[in-house]
Amino acid sequence: MSQTSILDRAFAPLQDALDLRASRQQLLAANIVNADTPGYKAVDMDFAKALQSAVSGQGPNLALKIDQAGQLQAPGASQPGAGFVGYQQGNTERLDGNTVDMNREQSEFAKNSIQYESDLTFLTERIKTLNSAITG
Repeated sequence: MSQTSILDRAFAPLQDALDLRASRQQLLAANIVNADTPGYKAVDMDFAKALQSAVSGQGPNLALKIDQAGQLQAPGASQPGAGFVGYQQGNTERLDGNTVDMNREQSEFAKNSIQYESDLTFLTERIKTLNSAITG
C-alpha cells in the first residue's frame, strides 16, 4: 500500500467533516443575515447524512452539465453537502413569510463552530502523532 493511500485514509474523513461544517456554517450565517427578509425560508444541512455520504463516496452528484461557453455553474452546486440542504421543518412562519428562528440559528451556529474547532483540533493532533511517529 502506498504512503498516499495511508495518508488519504487518515485525513480524508476529517477533511470531509471540516468541509461540510464550513458549508453548514455558511448556511446558518445566511439564515441569520436574512432573519428580517420577507419570504425567506430558513435552510440547513443534514450533516450526519452528508458526512456519511462523503466518507462512503456515495454522495449525490449535483454538478450541472455545462455545454455552452456562456453558461455558468449554479451558485452553491459544488458546495460540499449541497445535496443534503433543505428547508428547516417545524419553524413558525411569520406574517411576512420568513421562517428564521434566531434562537435556533444562533444556537446551531455556535454549536457548529465548536464542532468545527473540535474537528480541527483532532486533525492537528493526528498530524502531530504521525509527525512524531515519522521523526521518532
